[in-house]
Amino acid sequence: MIKAALFDMDGVLYNSMPFHVRAWSEASDKYNLRYEPEDFYMYEGRTGDSTLDLLFNHTLGRDATEDEKRNIYREKVAIFDEINNGEVMPGATEVLQRAKACGLDTLVVTGSGQHTLIDKLNKDFPGCFLREKIVTAFDVQYGKPHPEPYLMGLEKAGVQAHEAVVIENAPLGVRSAVAAGIFTIAVNTGPLPDKVLLDEGAGLLFHDMHALAQGFASSIRKAAGGYSKLF
Repeated sequence: MIKAALFDMDGVLYNSMPFHVRAWSEASDKYNLRYEPEDFYMYEGRTGDSTLDLLFNHTLGRDATEDEKRNIYREKVAIFDEINNGEVMPGATEVLQRAKACGLDTLVVTGSGQHTLIDKLNKDFPGCFLREKIVTAFDVQYGKPHPEPYLMGLEKAGVQAHEAVVIENAPLGVRSAVAAGIFTIAVNTGPLPDKVLLDEGAGLLFHDMHALAQGFASSIRKAAGGYSKLF
């Protein structure tokens, strides 16, 4: 029996990934770091420190220093805060309503380190998320794709892996959830091919949150039985 739904945030609850990609791109350009725009969709879910280590290794063959991580990430966050329009992902509210109608506890498991996150979630999704049931970058030692964030989500929900389902849009998030033993529903809200998410182990795949909302109850039944199908 599924008792909890663990939601990623960027690209699932908020249509924020294009702004993250732009912010990372502009900050990287300032420091002459090499990247391809799709890299940031592939890196999604990592902590800022981990992302910067990847960029520095790709460009300079070394990890970023602590000062470089602090300064560049601060600039990335400032750019994101300036350009982000805060748009809720179309269909996200409907999915949460369906989850509550199914009697599921709802949690957020995100690699974000936004200090104002709980206030924004309460404003945009009132009554859906409790402060003590949110996992952020501040709570974990290892970010996605390590299973730690979703294992902590299970702990906060008070459920076992087979009693939960994850809703993710990022390849590394899917890998993290699958490594934690949780049935994972992918929602491909970005530019990556479906195959990237399916190859990471997603059990179901939808192309937007509206489609997931329409198929939510049946998806939960299929998750309980480990059923896999592309929608």
